This record gives sequence, structure tokens and C-alpha cells, in this order.
Amino acid sequence: MNNLLTTLSFSIYFNKGVYALLLGSGISRSAGIPTGWNIVTDLIHKLAVQYGTSNIDNPEKWFEEQYGESPNYSTILSKLVHTQTERVNLLKPYFEPNEEEIENHLKEPTKAHRAIAQLAKDGYIKLVLTTNFDRLLEKALEDVGIIPQVICHSDDIDGAIPLVHAGFTIVKINGDYIDCRFLNTEDELADYPDKLKDYVLRIVNEFGVITCGWSGEWDKGLVNIIRSSENRRYESYFTYCNKCENTLKELATFRCGNVLAIENADSFFYRTGGKSYGFILFRGESSSE
Repeated sequence: MNNLLTTLSFSIYFNKGVYALLLGSGISRSAGIPTGWNIVTDLIHKLAVQYGTSNIDNPEKWFEEQYGESPNYSTILSKLVHTQTERVNLLKPYFEPNEEEIENHLKEPTKAHRAIAQLAKDGYIKLVLTTNFDRLLEKALEDVGIIPQVICHSDDIDGAIPLVHAGFTIVKINGDYIDCRFLNTEDELADYPDKLKDYVLRIVNEFGVITCGWSGEWDKGLVNIIRSSENRRYESYFTYCNKCENTLKELATFRCGNVLAIENADSFFYRTGGKSYGFILFRGESSSE
């Protein structure tokens, strides 16, 4: 048994609701959800076909040469469709399963999503920060009877229930695919609106942080927010698979926290046994394992 994992389990068990999860694209990888940049490059390829170009080695360079501007969702979508409804319909196939994907159980909540939902139902977790655009976590939460408060744009903050009173909150830092205002390019991820920065910083200051599926390599704006935090009331855990990026190591050092090697998101959050949920299952409870 990993001693650090044991410490994490005990911390969560005896401090219900004080840890926030920070989830990245790795949490949805086994569901077949593409990353934001995968979507951008695929859209550029679709656009190139309209110009009679079927193969491009560098999608970003092709777009810049063709249009004289850097690619982002807004600029690419404006070349493909014009109305908000058309944009949403264009993006849906990346996040919603077709018949074949349904048969193969793709683009549906993973074991990790469902374990998090059960942890939320039992009161261990009440707040998630995520850079993902998909709605797999929302679906998993709804399946256990939780309708989360979702903040996917800085404009949503003013009308949000205060975190201390909200049942469960998801902060989709980079947006939601239905909204079309979501962020992905390097410039877009380098900084956030002041209102959103202040909101996320308050969370980082007041909650412990557990990351999963997030390397920090692309989200410079979010990394800067974490680096600007001053309070470390609770421990921080930065998980990684295979290789720990320097960004995570630096954040762990800054937060006086820990880096924790895991096999994958599903195995990290999900355990079979007496209760089929979560690494946070108190190790002192009886189990049939």
C-alpha cells in the first residue's frame, strides 16, 4: 500500500468537503473524448478539405498561412458555420456518442467519473475544477441524484450560489462545448478574465487540491493562479501517469504538497471491494478484498 495514498485517504475521510478536485483531459481519455487541441486540428483538416487539400502536416501553420491569424475556436468556427446553433451541432460529435460508440460504451462516464459521483453523494467531495469541455461528470452526478451547480464562464459567477452553501459545484475553467466560448489555444489559456481568476484563486486558497489527468503544461493561466496562492490550509496532491512533468513538480514544491504516481484515472478513483468507489474509501473500514 502506498503510504502517501494512505495519508490522502485518511485526510479526505476525516475532512469531508475540504478538498477540491482539479481534473484534466486524462480523466476522460478512456471514454474516447478528444482533447481540445485534437478538436482544433481536426476542424482545420475539415476546413482544408474545402480548399481541396486533403493532407496537411502542420494544421496550425496551414491555417495561419491561409488566413493570416492564429487558429482558435472562434476563428475556425467562423470559417465553417455562422450561427450559434450550427456551431454547437458541429462540435457535438466530438463529445456525444454515435450508435457505434454507444455499443462500445464510449463517450460515457468512466469508472473514475462514477467513483467521483459516489464520493460526492457521500459528502467527501463537493467541488471540482476542470479544464474539460465534456459533460461526463455531470452525467455521472445526475445518475446518483446530484444536480450540480455548473460555472463555465466568468459571467456565471455573479449568479452562483456561494460555495459554502452549494450542494456540489463544477467550475469548468476553460468552458463547455455547448457554449462555444470555451478556450483552447495557447494565448487563450495564458490568462483568464479577472473575475474568474479571483474566483479560482479563492478556491485554491481555501481548499486542498487533488489533481488527476492534468499535467499543467498547456494551462499557463491556471498554473499562474495556483502559483499566486498564499494560503495552504490543506494538503495538495498532484498525480501523474508515467512521467511527472516539471510543472507539477514545481507546483507541488510551491504548495508544499506532494506528487503521486498513479496507473490511470480509473484505478486511482475506483476500487472494488466492500464499497465500489474511490481511492478515498477509508482504509480502516471492513472490505471483502
